[in-house]
Amino acid sequence: MLAAAVACGRLGPDLDRVVAISVADVPDSLEELDTLRPIGVALDGRGDPVPATILWATFDTALLTVVNDTTGVMVARAGSATPARIQASVGDLTSNPIAIRMLAAADTLFAAGPARDSVSLAAKPDSLSDSLKVRLQDTTATGPVDLSGRPVAFALTVYPGPGGGANVALVTSDTARAPVASDTVTTTTGIAVVKLRLLAGPLPDSAVVTAAARRAIGTAVPGSPITFVVRFLP
Repeated sequence: MLAAAVACGRLGPDLDRVVAISVADVPDSLEELDTLRPIGVALDGRGDPVPATILWATFDTALLTVVNDTTGVMVARAGSATPARIQASVGDLTSNPIAIRMLAAADTLFAAGPARDSVSLAAKPDSLSDSLKVRLQDTTATGPVDLSGRPVAFALTVYPGPGGGANVALVTSDTARAPVASDTVTTTTGIAVVKLRLLAGPLPDSAVVTAAARRAIGTAVPGSPITFVVRFLP
């Protein structure tokens, strides 16, 4: 019986060897000049993590630069309509290719409408201002490209008139009435929009809104901040 058991063990699978690579912390998109730091774990036949040297590579060197093939650190080189693909390997074992969308970095932010607005409360009892719009673009491609899905941070400062302050709200919906002083809006076809609403209190001298955008690496997009000035009139 012992000999049979030993023979069976030799014919069965080696559960101690690496049979799979689990990959985590891979975003679905990466912006130009941003850094990718994937995490890989080698798994044995029991599904348990085991020590192993994992090497990282990309199929698309024009889009991604491998800085360190053992840590997986890569830097995005360019935006592209075609995803970049990365792969982890342990010896002859490789992971499935992982596709990552490559996004162009914004290089300009500008006002997409008037930078000044006057709201007549007699004409507009709801006190809603016109749209305060900015446009985010990449101009280094073949002509300006509007960038969607990118965050733009808006901030409101109210300068009160005589007798105290005013309750002005930064709104992203025409029905909103919450006293919000800052918000982040995601661009749609390059455009991010907010409005102002006077909620209560005396009329302010003016309400100033700034809009700013940052690249994934943390630097401000040129043109930031954009300044809008809104006045509320009787």
